[in-house]
Amino acid sequence: MGLSALAGCGEGAFAPNGDRVFAPGVAGASDIDGLIVGHRLMAAGEYELALQAYLRAAGQQGLNVDTLSALGSANLKLGRLNQAEQLLRRAVEEDPAFAAAWNNLGVILMERGKVAEASQVFRRAFATDNGNSDEIRDNLRLALAKLENPSNTGLQENEPFQLVRRGTGDFVLLSTL
Repeated sequence: MGLSALAGCGEGAFAPNGDRVFAPGVAGASDIDGLIVGHRLMAAGEYELALQAYLRAAGQQGLNVDTLSALGSANLKLGRLNQAEQLLRRAVEEDPAFAAAWNNLGVILMERGKVAEASQVFRRAFATDNGNSDEIRDNLRLALAKLENPSNTGLQENEPFQLVRRGTGDFVLLSTL
């Protein structure tokens, strides 16, 4: 058993021509999409790991609207509301037609107690999405109810706001707050 572990350690084992030390090269680019990995980790409740996957995706793809939105959503779940808000504001500036980013920005604004602005952001998400997402519609409905009756503090506990992400043309619920 001990000999098999040392099988490649003989003289010249790492030297292709026998006179210099040879080390393997750097691994090539990964075929794994960091956004997909991050989305799966978010669904599993592993927000810190999802953030790391999204950072890898941003390193590979750059800070585009998808990576900005994903980073913002992970930061929201980690309670880093300032960072999350900044990232999602950048995402909607880059792509004003990205309904999921508008929705997730609205969730952050609700968390921060900015109900009036959140209601407007949810309206924008709903209009951008043409009313096709049940999650965005529910978030808008909850925000408007909260705006009309701010003293109703039990509203969020009974019906939490929902994060959504951009998929292949549809919206997928990541998780509830």
